[in-house]
Amino acid sequence: MSATTTATLETEEAEVGFLVRAKGAWTVRLVRDLDGPLREISPKRARGRDAVIDLTGLTRLDTAGAWLLHRTSEQLRVAGLRVSYRGETAEIRTLLDVAEGYRFGFNLRLPRPPAYIQLADRVGATLISVANEVRGLLGFFGLLLEVLWRTIKHPSRLRVVPLVHHMERAGLDALPIVCLMTFLIGGVLAQQGAVQLQKFGAEVFTVNMVAITFLREIGILLTAIIVAGRSGSAFTAEIGSMKMREEVDAMRTLGLDPMDMLVVPRVLALVIMLPLLTFVADIMGLVGGALMVWQMLDTSPGVFIVRLSEAADFWTFGVGILKAPLMALVIAMIGCYAGMRVTGSAESVGVQTTRSVVQSIFMVIVLDALFAVFFTAIGI
Repeated sequence: MSATTTATLETEEAEVGFLVRAKGAWTVRLVRDLDGPLREISPKRARGRDAVIDLTGLTRLDTAGAWLLHRTSEQLRVAGLRVSYRGETAEIRTLLDVAEGYRFGFNLRLPRPPAYIQLADRVGATLISVANEVRGLLGFFGLLLEVLWRTIKHPSRLRVVPLVHHMERAGLDALPIVCLMTFLIGGVLAQQGAVQLQKFGAEVFTVNMVAITFLREIGILLTAIIVAGRSGSAFTAEIGSMKMREEVDAMRTLGLDPMDMLVVPRVLALVIMLPLLTFVADIMGLVGGALMVWQMLDTSPGVFIVRLSEAADFWTFGVGILKAPLMALVIAMIGCYAGMRVTGSAESVGVQTTRSVVQSIFMVIVLDALFAVFFTAIGI
């Protein structure tokens, strides 16, 4: 923050004696936090010496700040020091003279506003923050489309080696966790569905339920959430670490575009690999459901496959696959955007990584809901 929005205090033992520096805007709204430190000033080693209150760093002063300065000077005089001011102007001197005439101090604790005012303030601040975030994401999306179009027109700009590297990390390395999670969820879904449908004598439709829900919704949704938590956070942490170490600035200095070097390979890698991961997730979910149905309902794999072909057509499978590239684009874009927003601290990397995961999962669920409504409306 600038000095005009903060009030600071520094004390030190200097050659001129005990030195107190007042900097920034010493106004009633900003000096509340200085009340305690000023009361605790106790220059025991400076007894019998001079004390100087340096006012050259002040940018603003009102009567509350002047009264604190006057109280501090009196406190130093009681400690046995000869107090003088440095850098006082005519306006400051006038306020100090006014403060000397007060017998009672100021109430530096401002009354808390009513609860509804605080609630409105928080809601307004949240809405402004969300609006700024959406505006930033839309701007980054437009820049990404521009860079992708430039890459399509000039394929030589595409960095193939990083693209393959990120395809391996975001796709192949994610296969074990995706296969395990979807296999287990498919089994749980079949088990719970069979238990509930047996109450109505409709357990034969367990295969239909597993096939439709997993192929249309759960397969892509679960895979996208796993990828958002795994690869999206990795994109943010990697780019954020480079931003923190000023490697991104070094790229720009060398005439290299960080969008071409860092963002495009990651986005394309995820757009290519998420549909493939979704396909594998669908297969593993159906395998998990088939094993559970086989165990609970004594339905052989051959009967399961026949029921599956009757329950699901091409579009039952195609709906989930069609969602994958757009969800991949959103996950990669949010992860890279959050990485580019990292400032020069490790804390910022953690904050932006957490934010990217939350935003990615939220957007994945929103997109899945919109797709579900759209495909249902057009009869698919």
